[in-house]
Amino acid sequence: MLTKEKIKFIEFMMSADVLRFGDFVTKSGRNTPYFVNTGNYRTGAQISALGEFYAAAIKDVCGDDFDAMFGPAYKGIPLVTTTAGALARVYGIDKPYFFNRKEAKDHGEGGSLVGYKPKDGDRIIIIEDVITAGTAVRETVPILKACGDIATKDMFISVNRCEVGQNGKTTAVQDVYEEFGIKVHSLITVRDIHEYLATKSEYKDVLANMEKYMDKYCIID
Repeated sequence: MLTKEKIKFIEFMMSADVLRFGDFVTKSGRNTPYFVNTGNYRTGAQISALGEFYAAAIKDVCGDDFDAMFGPAYKGIPLVTTTAGALARVYGIDKPYFFNRKEAKDHGEGGSLVGYKPKDGDRIIIIEDVITAGTAVRETVPILKACGDIATKDMFISVNRCEVGQNGKTTAVQDVYEEFGIKVHSLITVRDIHEYLATKSEYKDVLANMEKYMDKYCIID
């Protein structure tokens, strides 16, 4: 259902040139008529507002029942940082966060993690941008497993593209849950974007291309 909050988030992404329409290629190699690039957030106001959207979702789903947040390099770094700030500022939920380096540091304190150091028994949530085929998640899970005996049950993303995963029968989000036990919570889905565009006559051509793409790659519950 396309709620006022979802409309607000879609228009926020479009205004920041983060949700774009055209001809793009996803990380999984699929040609797509729409693309979400969180790297296009450029201002303090934008990144602050983004953190509040994520924080609201975390508050609704988890409350304060977790120990820390992880943002995978590179795009997850500003996402987890602004989310941690928004949780503390808006809801009084002051939780630590951490992220990884792509290359391990071989001087100073060394290591590949920056920020909070996870310990056995911690409950970690992941903050990411989108899931297409689940490739990034499969890169992230080993990093977290190397931290110790931690639990990762929830992941928050901007957009669920609702696309088939590696087996071609279930969505990448379903695969992530079945393979890792991680439940993915998205601020919006491709169905929300489609429903929004259907109310705007100027996006008639984009809507037609999206429908072709969704028919080919998406599984809509």
